[in-house]
Amino acid sequence: MLTFDVPGRFWRGNLHCHSDRSDGALSPEEVCGRYREAGYDFVAVTDHFRAEYGFPVTDTRGVRDGGFTTLLGAELEAPRTEFASKWHIVAVGLPVGFVPPEPGETGPELARRARAAGAFIGMAHPAAALLTVEDAATLDAAHAVEVFNSLAAREDRGDGLHLYDVLLGRGHRLDAYAADDCHFQPQDPPGRDAWVRVRAESLDPDALLSALKAGHYYSSTGPEMHGIEIGDGRITVRCSPVRKIVVTGSVPGAQWRAGDGLTECSLPLDMFTRSPFVRVTVTDDAGARAWSNPMWRR
Repeated sequence: MLTFDVPGRFWRGNLHCHSDRSDGALSPEEVCGRYREAGYDFVAVTDHFRAEYGFPVTDTRGVRDGGFTTLLGAELEAPRTEFASKWHIVAVGLPVGFVPPEPGETGPELARRARAAGAFIGMAHPAAALLTVEDAATLDAAHAVEVFNSLAAREDRGDGLHLYDVLLGRGHRLDAYAADDCHFQPQDPPGRDAWVRVRAESLDPDALLSALKAGHYYSSTGPEMHGIEIGDGRITVRCSPVRKIVVTGSVPGAQWRAGDGLTECSLPLDMFTRSPFVRVTVTDDAGARAWSNPMWRR
């Protein structure tokens, strides 16, 4: 079942940001208020899970109400990857009492423990962390790759799509999410400019978390996706007005359509007969993009 066929509606949320419980500038309540004011339906405050901050799983349950909710989580860290001193792993859906890492616990081991505790696991800003394919392949608990990170884009390393597509091509069944990684520090980008749209029947945190784990969402920095259908050897995409719609798979080449104010197009899938998946990217006039999760054909 494709995301757009799942019962429910889309809820807008951010899966990666920080408060003053770690290195952010604002209190958790202020962070949540910023997202609520920006029209978000939910947010996960994912403070750095480090000893210097007391290993926080920041508890934002007190700001929940009928129109806005939160998911609890943290950015887990453990030594090390090939080029960086530590892993950066987004874990959304952690229990408040999640146990800090043991001495010598590796990133993949920590991620497995977080997943076993109920969390959705993401590879945070892979380009900014110089994560290699070999590193990423060991993170076998991951549900998804952070394919765009607004804060990392400041360093020209916001885009994780190359690593993501290589992993997909090698058979790793991973989804794709975008996040702003906002710290609300004066020198940072303003944030609230990269998000997920999660398809669920309610704003209940458990429903959102289940939908994330099932891949029932798409990611965006602006455009909206209204529908994707596959049938009779073609893929049909409906979206808000964009200038380009691109379908890619695991082999070189793409099917695409460009034009002014495109809101729908149908493209053939014959060039992807060897690819186990296809995915869709749309780009609007401002250069903002939206990404579907991969649709697996076998």
